[in-house]
Amino acid sequence: MTSKKNWGSTVMGWFVVKEDGEISTEPSSTDTGLPDMPSAGGADDADAIIARAAGLPSRGTSPGPSSPGPPAPVKPTPAAPGGQVDFPKVFEAFGNDAEEQSRVDRAKQLLASLPAETDAALKKTIVEASLKAFGIPTDKIIEAAAEQIQALEGYIRAGAADTTKVLEEAQKRIADFEEEIRRIKDVMEQRIHEQNAVTRACNDKKLEVQKVLEFFGQEAVAKVVKESPRLVEPETPTGARPKGRT
Repeated sequence: MTSKKNWGSTVMGWFVVKEDGEISTEPSSTDTGLPDMPSAGGADDADAIIARAAGLPSRGTSPGPSSPGPPAPVKPTPAAPGGQVDFPKVFEAFGNDAEEQSRVDRAKQLLASLPAETDAALKKTIVEASLKAFGIPTDKIIEAAAEQIQALEGYIRAGAADTTKVLEEAQKRIADFEEEIRRIKDVMEQRIHEQNAVTRACNDKKLEVQKVLEFFGQEAVAKVVKESPRLVEPETPTGARPKGRT
C-alpha cells in the first residue's frame, strides 16, 4: 500500500489522507466525484467527461482494478436541491438510524467542548470516560461513525451515477439538436440556391418578353396597361419621377 493517497482512494478506509501521508480532518474540496465541466470543446471532450463521471476508462487507456463500493441504500436517498444535503435522511437511507446518529453527535459534542490545546491522549481519556458514564460503548460509536462515512460515500456515488445519466441524456439531446441545426441550415442554403436560380431564370425570361413590348412602343404598352383590369401599373421607385413629367 502506498503512503500517498487522496480523498477518493481513502474515504472507504475511514480516514482522509493528505498527499504527504498525514491524516487530515478536512476532505478535499475539489473532489466531488464528478469531472469539471469543459470549456468550449467538442464531442470528444463531452465523451471524456461522461466516461470519467461514470468511472469508465477514457479512450486509449486501459481500465484499472475495480474497488468494492459501499453498500446500496436500504431506502430511497433524499434529493439535494441547490446542493443542500439532508444528512440525517442520507444516513437513514443507508441504515444509520436515529439512535446511531445520536451516538456520533454526542461524541462530536464532547470533542467540540474540549479546549483545542488539550492533549490528544487526554482528550481521548475524557471522551471515553464521559461516553462510558452515559452508557454508550465506544465500539458502537466507531461503528456508527464509520457507517456514516460509508453512507456519505454511497450517497456521492449514487449522485454521481445519476448525474452521469443526466449528462448522457443531455449529450444525446445536444447531438440531436446539432443534427437538426445542420439539417435546417442545409434546407436554408438549398432554398437560397433555388431562389437565386429562379430569379435569374425569370429575369432572363422577362428580357425575352420585353422585346415584344419594345416592338410596340412604350406609349402603346402604357395605354393597354392602364385600361386593362388584369394589369397593374408598375410602381415608380421612391424619389424617381415618371417619364414625361416635370
